[in-house]
Amino acid sequence: MTQCRHYNLHMSRICVLTGDLVESSKLSARALDAALRAVSTAFDALSGIIGPAELARARGDGWQIALSETRFQCRMALMVRAHLRREGAGLSTRIALAEGAGEIPASGDLNSAHGPTFTASGQLLDRLEGPRIAHAGGGALGAALRLFDHVSEGWTPAQARALSVMLRPEPPTQSAAAQELGIARQSLAQALQAGGYDAISEALDMLEHPGGAP
Repeated sequence: MTQCRHYNLHMSRICVLTGDLVESSKLSARALDAALRAVSTAFDALSGIIGPAELARARGDGWQIALSETRFQCRMALMVRAHLRREGAGLSTRIALAEGAGEIPASGDLNSAHGPTFTASGQLLDRLEGPRIAHAGGGALGAALRLFDHVSEGWTPAQARALSVMLRPEPPTQSAAAQELGIARQSLAQALQAGGYDAISEALDMLEHPGGAP
């Protein structure tokens, strides 16, 4: 997995998600590649919808995403977790989020990007223990991510498969999602209920559209 988008994110305010795979030394080369492909798949599922974004692999077992539409940062974090967990219950990643100023070169190479947001995200990842998803800014976003982390840590692969489809900003109907996944609609509904989908979806909508704004 290398950098995947070239949108030239030269805006003054971005969100950066920095992650690394948990216990990656225990993964085979094939499993490591599959896990990083899952991160890339999660990114692809949202990047074409939410606006300019960049993805790069970092530090061997690590990855980094930069978003211009910062309101979608929690959704992106959950999408990454869902796509990883659907590949196997033992696959997980830490995710450190930060929001603020940052500069990305015209090439789109995040490994050459710099700024306080990249620094804050990387430093948070270095000290991240306990919760595996956290926000450097704390506050309401930090609180929301703490709860998202707690709920999503319990997802089974079947629940994660269902969530990975329905966490899109404009999700399909449950009938269409079930058909896409090749499962019965009842099975999808049960997986979504067990995975806390309704509450997660409502919380994401409130974070992304404060005050009910479209």
